[in-house]
Amino acid sequence: MVELIDSLCVGMRMHAASDLFLHEGRPPQIRLNGQLMEFGEHLVTAGDIEGLWRHCGAGEEALDRDTTYVASDGGRFRVSLFRYLGQRGAVLRHIKAQIPDFETLGLPEQIISSWIARPSGIIIVSGRTGSGKSTTMAAALDWLNRRHTRHVVTIEDPIEYLFQPQLCLFTQREVGIDPESFAAGLRHALRQSPDVVFVGETRDMLSAQTALQAAETGHLVLTTLHSSTVPETIERFVQLFASADREGAQRVLASQLVGILCQRLIPAESGRLIPAIEMMQNGGVTRKLIQEGRFVEMGDHLARGDHDVNVNFLTSFARLTRAGLISQETALQLSDNPHEMTRVLRGISGASVARPRS
Repeated sequence: MVELIDSLCVGMRMHAASDLFLHEGRPPQIRLNGQLMEFGEHLVTAGDIEGLWRHCGAGEEALDRDTTYVASDGGRFRVSLFRYLGQRGAVLRHIKAQIPDFETLGLPEQIISSWIARPSGIIIVSGRTGSGKSTTMAAALDWLNRRHTRHVVTIEDPIEYLFQPQLCLFTQREVGIDPESFAAGLRHALRQSPDVVFVGETRDMLSAQTALQAAETGHLVLTTLHSSTVPETIERFVQLFASADREGAQRVLASQLVGILCQRLIPAESGRLIPAIEMMQNGGVTRKLIQEGRFVEMGDHLARGDHDVNVNFLTSFARLTRAGLISQETALQLSDNPHEMTRVLRGISGASVARPRS
């Protein structure tokens, strides 16, 4: 039985919390605006956890498992079941039914929409866990759905947003239920006459290799990676390949990459979480850097900030601060280079940091 957990799921949706944490013998906790707090008066019992595991199809001896849960009010959750110190636990992330648009998310619509409207190539959204990658991808596909006629095949683990077809036809497939893996799902997707393929995460060489082949044969491929910066994203993608294959992978990636959007969610003055972004649109200079494996120089290229489509996190933090969206304290605390951030905010390097357009 999952009465307690169901009531917690309904309650956390009412409070607009993002995650629900369940550990045997402890009070449930939620993440609200990035902060953890206790939620409810009852301790989570072993019976509560066992009921959730059974409801999700996990046997008594099951280990870690990713699945989904639908609450009594229709709310949909991504569930991560796990074991710790001989006990069981779970984290449930609320999957929002309404897909926010680029403006609501605080993302550059003109640039991302120009990427998603391309007939072929690879678009990568990267960031740490919980940085909003899936929501950004959903917003991009929803933008496409309202403006272009495309067959979109998604391979997800698990499915996070359910798309209602408008102009696009969606074929959504969940790893472990439909295809057995991302690589298998991507390989089979190419036989289903897709225009756009969304791969929830590129995890291995076979997935990366098939993604490059799909782009080369005229498909638009969208995928995510767990990485913290644009240069790290490129390097991590290439390192999925065996050493002997990396030079060839760099050559194909250099020609097929449309752009990379790397994002972090940071606390705003309004109390919300908003994205800081590092972004690169692939062009002449970056193609050469990728092909030659000069990933460190990619960071220098972004730091010059000579075009709106090439922006590093330092510039993004400065823009958000100058626009009054985040405090200087937040910018300094979360910046990778607080000393340089201080210089920029004092105007010493202000010439290299574009101010937000009025």
